[in-house]
Amino acid sequence: MAIFEGSGVALVTPMNEDGTVNFDQLKELTEWHVSEGTDAIIACGTTGEASTLIDEEHLAVIETVIKQVNGRIPVIAGTGSNDTKHGIYLAVEAEKLGADALLIVTPYYNKATKKSLIAHYEAICSQVKTPVILYSVASRTNLNLTPSLVKALKEIPNVQGIKEASSDISQIVEIARLVDDNFALYSGNDDQVVPVLSVGGSGVISTIANITPKDTSAMVHHYLNGELEQAKKIQLKQMPLIDVIFSEVNPVPVKKGVELLKGIEAHYRLPLGPPEDETVERLRKEMHAYGLI
Repeated sequence: MAIFEGSGVALVTPMNEDGTVNFDQLKELTEWHVSEGTDAIIACGTTGEASTLIDEEHLAVIETVIKQVNGRIPVIAGTGSNDTKHGIYLAVEAEKLGADALLIVTPYYNKATKKSLIAHYEAICSQVKTPVILYSVASRTNLNLTPSLVKALKEIPNVQGIKEASSDISQIVEIARLVDDNFALYSGNDDQVVPVLSVGGSGVISTIANITPKDTSAMVHHYLNGELEQAKKIQLKQMPLIDVIFSEVNPVPVKKGVELLKGIEAHYRLPLGPPEDETVERLRKEMHAYGLI
């Protein structure tokens, strides 16, 4: 059984000009996503700039989202780390806060071997009962979850799905072949949602859903309801906007998109900074063409 079906937004983390987290705006965005039909919220993922949050902030963001959602949709907490002990700490604390699932990225920089990578996930999962979604994004971590690794990791009892962001559709198809209906396959790339659904995917963990929550959810549900043409139309409609929001490193453009849409000023923490003027103009143009602004 999938933790959710549809669109899970990888939520941006609103910040003040001084770089502190703006918790009032975080609550506002969370409530907006619930009202717009987002199917799940991922707090402290890549798009949420989790890697620049200290532990107290990281857990406070997760707690704020959980309390604001108040059980209406699943909240998935990003708790990955390249330090297994640290990953255990974040997972245990997120479970205490009431997260519905944990999104655990492969350890970055250390370049774990297959055997030690399995041991890493086993160590974390042994300390929590909460469902775990693997997160494979080699472009950021330099560590790919191959189909054979996914097959091995899915045997860990609380590993119940994967956010697959390799962009390798052949790999995704092979993963789909090796898992069963109890293992959820989520697209980690906004430009591959319909292709992933076509091989049995349950939905998407999405960046573009920060600015197109209704359409992103509708696309998945159209497909799951057999309305394939409607799903395809939304996927194709989103492509020019997807191109812009990934023209610079995520979440730089999409956070600016949230500002243009919702009036929540886009502030970042170094090493991230504001997008180039050209990117902002392209973003404004495509959001206007899409009918967002």
